[in-house]
Amino acid sequence: MSSDAAPSRDFIRKIIDEDLASGKHKEVVTRFPPEPNGYLHIGHAKSICLNFGLALEFPNSRCHMRFDDTNPSKEEEEYVQSILADVQWLGFDWGEHLYFASDYFDQLYEYAEHLIQTGKAYVCDLTPDEIREYRGTLTAPGKESPYRDRTVEENLDLFRRMRAGEFPDGSRVLRAKIDMASGNINLRDPVLYRILRASHHRTGDRWCLYPMYDYTHPISDALEGITHSLCTLEFEDHRPLYDWTLDHLPVPCHPRQIEFARLNLAYTVVSKRKLIKLVQHGHVSGWDDPRMPTISGIRRRGYTPEAIRAFCERIGLAKNDSIVDMALLEYCIREDLNERAPRAMAVLQPLKVVITNYPAGKTEELTAQNHPQQPEMGQRTVPFSREIYIEQDDFMEQPPKKFFRLAPGREVRLRYAYFIKCEEVVKDASGKVVELCCTYDPATIGGAAPDGRKVKGTIHWVSAAHAVAAEVRLYDRLFTKENPDDAEEGKDFRDYLNPESLITLTGCMVEPSLANSAPEQGYQFERQGYFCADRRDSRPGHLVFNRTVTLRDSWEKTKEK
Repeated sequence: MSSDAAPSRDFIRKIIDEDLASGKHKEVVTRFPPEPNGYLHIGHAKSICLNFGLALEFPNSRCHMRFDDTNPSKEEEEYVQSILADVQWLGFDWGEHLYFASDYFDQLYEYAEHLIQTGKAYVCDLTPDEIREYRGTLTAPGKESPYRDRTVEENLDLFRRMRAGEFPDGSRVLRAKIDMASGNINLRDPVLYRILRASHHRTGDRWCLYPMYDYTHPISDALEGITHSLCTLEFEDHRPLYDWTLDHLPVPCHPRQIEFARLNLAYTVVSKRKLIKLVQHGHVSGWDDPRMPTISGIRRRGYTPEAIRAFCERIGLAKNDSIVDMALLEYCIREDLNERAPRAMAVLQPLKVVITNYPAGKTEELTAQNHPQQPEMGQRTVPFSREIYIEQDDFMEQPPKKFFRLAPGREVRLRYAYFIKCEEVVKDASGKVVELCCTYDPATIGGAAPDGRKVKGTIHWVSAAHAVAAEVRLYDRLFTKENPDDAEEGKDFRDYLNPESLITLTGCMVEPSLANSAPEQGYQFERQGYFCADRRDSRPGHLVFNRTVTLRDSWEKTKEK
């Protein structure tokens, strides 16, 4: 796959340019290293596009797909498979370079013994709470563990017995011996290994001793020959530990860690811990709920990989965190779908119209363009008959001055069809409008009057005899607060959930060409917005469409109200 646009020379690309020009590297080797403890979200998409994009951009380069699977208590094969599917859906391929940190468990253990033998690591018996207490604070130095001066022989013996399963979970850890007075808390004798009896999704019960992420990650990079280890800004304070680990081990190379600003999107959260809460507490229907910022969620909502890649390209790379306006993401999907989505007509809140002077039992097959600017997308036929449905909002009995749609005595154009004029309004006992009686002008087929008269309104419709029933789900922002993470005192981020983030409409009517819509097939419902067939729930005989995005940004007006 080729990139969609020539990337700008951001600070990361400039570093790579210099490394290649100086001969430091002859190729670029990056990696995308998620932990398989949840589903990927829109923030990960930025990292995926960056790492795989660089591999495509520079000659003789590659990007590794690697799972940092060092915490079996939170990792599942389901997450592994979902992550692989998401990366492929975004348009990237790792080829033969699929790796797992668990591939290196034996080597990681040997390196840990090397650190012990060189006096750079020791077994500590402090409890987790005591370790936190001894670590100190940002303003106060830490205090050395009473077990810090154990002999090499004693540490090796204890560490090997830890591996053999002689001690209970949490009773002992292996710590690096660095500097308890360091201004960087990450260097205050960090934990390298902990005892954890949990079955691993790949190694089963072979290990009861698992390495920590900060120890595993740099070694995995070095073993794979990574040249540029790209990560988000929260790992900037971890870089000294990354370098310390590689400096004190006989690894084959020393990759360079470079940090960039993570993607924070307005009106959502991307913390896995918070996303898990939304799923587990039933605030959403699952990881792929179309309101979720997960890649599987936005995919189910109808976003395209091309739009996501364009979005990541537009926001670029920065060295400072910021919140990206949701409107930019929506702009990218509108721009993409405007070019690729075929048009169709759908009535979401139907109002019946009877065309009294149209012959009973007659049906016409009218021609409609699948895309007005893309003739290569072809045409479709739309049935027209005596009874049709229009949107309830396209009629007003007492219209205001600038309402140009249907009203008593007023004439409008039916998209692809005729002019119709409202002659009578039928109401039920409660006074609700249930039907309109209209007449049509047969000379206006195609939407123009031979006598030159004009109408200001054009509305969409579907034939009542041929329409297919559908459920339509209108999705909006999941939160009402731009930054839900910034909760007021005494409030939780979930207190800002948008009660109107999902509105489900039943009894909708769509034109018959949509009856066999494939999962994820996207459309522009004319005058409504962009929609796609739900990949989980939609099927012939039970159509379900998700609104991807409105035709225009209605959120700013909603906020003003």
